[in-house]
Amino acid sequence: MAEELKVVKGYMPFKGYKTWYRIVGENDLGRLPLLTIHGGPGNTHWYLRSLDELARKYHRQVIYYDQIGCGYSKTPSNPDMWSAELFEEELHELRRHLGLDHVHLLGQSWGGMLELQYATHRPSGVASMVVASSPADMDLWLSEALRLRSYLPHEMEEALAQADIDGDYERPEVKAASAEYYRRHVAAVPEAERPDNVRKPFADPIGDEVYHTMQGMSEFVVTGKLSHWSVVDKLADICIPTLVTSGTADEATPLISKQIVDGIPGAEWALLEGTHCVHLERVEEYNATVEEFLERHE
Repeated sequence: MAEELKVVKGYMPFKGYKTWYRIVGENDLGRLPLLTIHGGPGNTHWYLRSLDELARKYHRQVIYYDQIGCGYSKTPSNPDMWSAELFEEELHELRRHLGLDHVHLLGQSWGGMLELQYATHRPSGVASMVVASSPADMDLWLSEALRLRSYLPHEMEEALAQADIDGDYERPEVKAASAEYYRRHVAAVPEAERPDNVRKPFADPIGDEVYHTMQGMSEFVVTGKLSHWSVVDKLADICIPTLVTSGTADEATPLISKQIVDGIPGAEWALLEGTHCVHLERVEEYNATVEEFLERHE
């Protein structure tokens, strides 16, 4: 029978709303907590809960939160509010609110982008960070997504390209093509088929709004506020020990990961067999890889 972990949930006041957080487990002596940052933009913490095993197996406290507008951090519709700067301020305030003076960070996908942006501003007390399947440059991300799309069957690639032109993403052939791309490069197991503990339990229209405002309507056209976002020219200024993780079939391709590894002095890279959600597909291997890195940088 699995050990029952201590779980503390709460809210932090933020911008007139509330940011929800979840603290799992307790730290053994000498271990620092791991603060996780979910992707999207507009996703929730749920799909990162496989990291609970770091608390169960290695006795390291793991902290999750739903970014403002997402999941349990509910707000009204407010497209003008969403920005990379807002979410960075929220991360800063959450550390202060929870007293995380010394902490490890793990950001997945958009969460890793936010983490990289935060790191360029030289935050104090970050012992190390894991950049999980994230880009440092949205233009490279887009060009690689289009390259991966080109390997789909011709009719599928055409359907996705046409949807980006006319904006109709509801056609059956577009949905089928999108599902195939996601299966190949984003998640081998669709969210609807995942175990309950790592599956978002409810529809999240404001979270969807965050994605559409920040990214756009698809993986292949960046029309939102993250258009041309980049920290490539600032990577050399990052002095936090960094581990980059990615999957062999990841939409965060080896070229995308290598740009970060080459840019941050002393950065390490773990390439595991899997997709963009390799942390869900190789749970034991992924968590062991992360824990070994964290232990070296307490």
